[in-house]
Amino acid sequence: MTAKAAHANRSSPVHPFSTNPLQTRDDVVAAVASLLDPLAGGSSPQHALTKVGTSGTRFDETAAQVEGFARPLWGLAPLLAGGSKYEGSERCVQGLVAGTDPESEEFWGYMEDQDQRMVEACPIGYTLAIANKDFWEPLEDKQRKNIEAWLGSMNDKDMPNTNWLWFRIFANLGLAKNGAKWSQECVNADIKQLDTFYRGEGWSNDGPEGYRQMDYYSGSFAIQYLQLLYAKLAADTDPEQAEEYKERGRMFAQDFVHYFAPDGRAITFGRSLTYRWAMVGFWAAIAFADVELSAPLSWGVVRGIWLRNLRWWTTQKDIFQPNGMLSIGYSYTNYYLAENYNSPGSPYWCMLSFAPLALPESHPFWSSPEEPHPYADQRVIRAIPHPRHITIHSGGHTFLLSSGQSCHYPLKATQAKYGKFAYSSAFAYSVSTGSYTLEQFVPESSLALSDDGGEMWKMRRALNGDSEIENRDGVPVLVSSMKPWDDVDVLTYLIPPAEDTPNWHLRIHRVRTGRDLQTAEGAFAVYGCKEADGRTLEGLNEEISEGGIADHDSAFVACRSGAVGIAELNLGKREGSVLLADANSNLVEARSVVPVVQADLKKGETKWFVTAVYALPASVEGWKGMWREGWGKRPAVPQWVLDKVSRRWD
Repeated sequence: MTAKAAHANRSSPVHPFSTNPLQTRDDVVAAVASLLDPLAGGSSPQHALTKVGTSGTRFDETAAQVEGFARPLWGLAPLLAGGSKYEGSERCVQGLVAGTDPESEEFWGYMEDQDQRMVEACPIGYTLAIANKDFWEPLEDKQRKNIEAWLGSMNDKDMPNTNWLWFRIFANLGLAKNGAKWSQECVNADIKQLDTFYRGEGWSNDGPEGYRQMDYYSGSFAIQYLQLLYAKLAADTDPEQAEEYKERGRMFAQDFVHYFAPDGRAITFGRSLTYRWAMVGFWAAIAFADVELSAPLSWGVVRGIWLRNLRWWTTQKDIFQPNGMLSIGYSYTNYYLAENYNSPGSPYWCMLSFAPLALPESHPFWSSPEEPHPYADQRVIRAIPHPRHITIHSGGHTFLLSSGQSCHYPLKATQAKYGKFAYSSAFAYSVSTGSYTLEQFVPESSLALSDDGGEMWKMRRALNGDSEIENRDGVPVLVSSMKPWDDVDVLTYLIPPAEDTPNWHLRIHRVRTGRDLQTAEGAFAVYGCKEADGRTLEGLNEEISEGGIADHDSAFVACRSGAVGIAELNLGKREGSVLLADANSNLVEARSVVPVVQADLKKGETKWFVTAVYALPASVEGWKGMWREGWGKRPAVPQWVLDKVSRRWD
């Protein structure tokens, strides 16, 4: 079989979602239907449970199959609310009736403290609020009482002090919208607590003080998203709070737009990325809540960001199982990425991004012509203090510099999801696949340290102290530190690209060690194979812009992903190489390589590394004719850095 045939060969037919043009509202309705249809194959006899796959999770199997039932409602409910039809909707109504009936064999069980069922109560409450003509009005009184009792069973239970509090609000909101018994007291208390998470300028933390976690949960997956849905649904009963949430959305939008590239791809950052296009849920909620944004964010711009992201996902044809259901992973099935709370049904949280289907075709979100990204032709360097990010669009590359976030518990691969120096839209992040050797740890966009000869490595998971954004000669610089051992500390400065070297950013590290260390620092990870035959990349072939090269102070790779490289500008300090990363470590490329530079340090040493990282995405037209000049022109090191390295000050 030729390489071309191998790439064309598939384990199952191409999914209808992957061939959908996603241009019109009707296209989106068809996309939702194509995602819902395969779920019928996993539906239980009374349709209350949906088995999407066979892998386990930290909670019980019943709750996992409740996820499979409930999460698709995020898409079905607005489809029905907007006047469209879906043939399988009656199956879902029957499932809700059976799942909440304590006399049914498929009863879900009432909620207990910190129960996963609390999460799934959210899309159910939302469905009752906007699609009650299908899910409430046809029911008998006893069936309604069962739903009321099931949703209400969470009102006296303990909940995590995180975005989960929104799930109880929406359970009660669904009941209130239908005249059922609900708890105003719980809603008031939960909103009051959630408002303590607010940090300003539209940003909320996913939890109280003590750690910083401002990822897609605080934007598209939960907090901002549900604030905006609440603003629409509670506009009459809670107008002051509703307007506050809309205003937060208006402010947040001006920052969040920079997390999306002109081609539609989102910057990969944080946990739960198996939710895939839930990353554009915020823009869907802006439309649902009918929130007009300030320039340059017109309705056409909002629609464009949303649709281009969905269309990019249609190009990722391996996100489905052979049965047509979504898989755990990002661009392909990948359990290294998964959190311990990801059941096979978890990926269907992505369905919340279909909220605009609740709007009529006459709404300006649908009627406005799609517009390009407002910053597509501009150079953007934007410091965003609350999440400790500097967002960048430079040289055709949309990415961010990051320091200062961590999950409040030792999440799997948390060092990859929150601890990297840079996160990109074009070059997705990589996670560790094991606990031995650099190939398993994958130091992509990270500085890795080993004190045992390279068997085990440490990368930044949490900071010692906090981070800050400084202004250096009019340029925002992100400053942070890490202390992997008591006698080792690393101080890092992250510097955005300069105008004359638009595809380079700088990472400056001061490493002080009380033990012998090996160090390795990586650029972005890229596709690790040749296009002609799919075999592992070899030496750089400049004629076709493919392959890797390394020398005493740098490493570089060109491939179908684009061109990436890393160079040590404090010459003679580190050795370059191209790391063949463990398979399935990268979110997008199942086979990947990483250009790295490495150096050994002796006990008692203090060393400065002046690292320059090059990145030119293949989405930049003509990139193959551009990378040579770009890679060959190393960025200038700012004088203040030179002063530090020469020890004029620390």
